Amino acid sequence: MDKAKSHKDLKVWQESMDFVILIYKVSEDFPKHEIYGLSSQIRRAAVSIPSNIAEGAGRKGENEFKQFLYIALGSLSEVETQLEISLRLGYINDIEIINNSIYFIRNILSNLIKSLK
Repeated sequence: MDKAKSHKDLKVWQESMDFVILIYKVSEDFPKHEIYGLSSQIRRAAVSIPSNIAEGAGRKGENEFKQFLYIALGSLSEVETQLEISLRLGYINDIEIINNSIYFIRNILSNLIKSLK
């Protein structure tokens, strides 16, 4: 990553930050007994996405950056799984908008990783 730029300039970081807000809003309506369970876990996984992008961008080399992007990709898959669990438990009814966001972020992350190879 160009040292003159910040992780905040990356489209994938910006999109994943918006995604975190979306996840927080969706998980607000989870049952109270999930506050330390699924709600907390899905929020942590969502926050991990832009956090790992930022940390990787702050590292010295492209290989380190790429490794953190892979971690962000893993966190995205974790959120996707937790959303499916939430849907099956009836905590949420429609995840189409969220799935579109996941698909978009996954594409940007994958393309960024490919560009670093």
